[in-house]
Amino acid sequence: MPGVSGAGRTVVGRYRLVEEVGRGGMGVVWRARDFVLERDVAVKEIVAPPGMDEDGRLVLPRRAIREARSAARLSHPGVVTVFDVVEEDGRPWVVMELVPARSLREVISQDGPLAVERAARIGARLAGALGAAHAAGILHRDVKPGNVLLARDDRAVLTDFGIAVIEGDASLTQTGMLPGSPAYIAPERIQGEPAVPASDLWALGVTLLATVTGRAPFQRDDPVAVLGAVLNEEPFVPPDAGPLRPVLEGLLVKDPARRMPADVAERLLLAIAGDESTTMTRPGLAPAAHSRGFSWRLGGMLAYAGVALLLAGAALVLLSMG
Repeated sequence: MPGVSGAGRTVVGRYRLVEEVGRGGMGVVWRARDFVLERDVAVKEIVAPPGMDEDGRLVLPRRAIREARSAARLSHPGVVTVFDVVEEDGRPWVVMELVPARSLREVISQDGPLAVERAARIGARLAGALGAAHAAGILHRDVKPGNVLLARDDRAVLTDFGIAVIEGDASLTQTGMLPGSPAYIAPERIQGEPAVPASDLWALGVTLLATVTGRAPFQRDDPVAVLGAVLNEEPFVPPDAGPLRPVLEGLLVKDPARRMPADVAERLLLAIAGDESTTMTRPGLAPAAHSRGFSWRLGGMLAYAGVALLLAGAALVLLSMG
């Protein structure tokens, strides 16, 4: 990748690059040493991807600064903390919290699909992070297993707000490019409608389904076929998804106005994971939740009751067997 630096380089006289820990379409993430504060950090080197036109290259530094500003506005354990953004050699570098972890994509690939309860715990933490972002007027727009880090105790952390949009900012997305990963893009985005909080919740649903099955439900060999599947096919929810079924079906509703909002998803996922007493850390509701108001609150209560009955029924069966 042109312009990518090597280990041993020191950026702005402060951050020494130690080793590469991640690579994506927009550059490379390094483990680095902060000489001033004497701590390890993650440094994201922003590099224009192959094929990006001159207009895209010109807008790239502003896009990186916007990424840092987006993430820096959030204070949530499910979002990577941004410390600094600097410029060297005409390129922006974003300095972030170093999270020793594998990505959810790596975990699924190396260990196989996750158990329902573990997937629910991870999903609840992601729903909480998205709720906090949405309450701050920030959309992620690229939720997928590769952008989720799993640290100790399954702390799930959302990374790469590089294509996030802050409400009120002009979009800096390159003309003609559809932001996000095809298998995780919500139907309304494919149809040219603007991203909304519900679009992130669709991607969360696809991510959860991939977590328990090992594969994104709309994944196909051809990108055009992927987009067609998202628009026209219903995702297969396997029977062994158990109590996750109502959450998955609620998040994967084609109509964003009827899609399950973050606060309902988080509550149900916490119940499935057995963590219903966990305090939610974000203030208020996601903006999209207000528009659906009573209908999703009632639906969420009924679904929550259904999950509780399923769990209670399972417990009675086990007791009777004993």
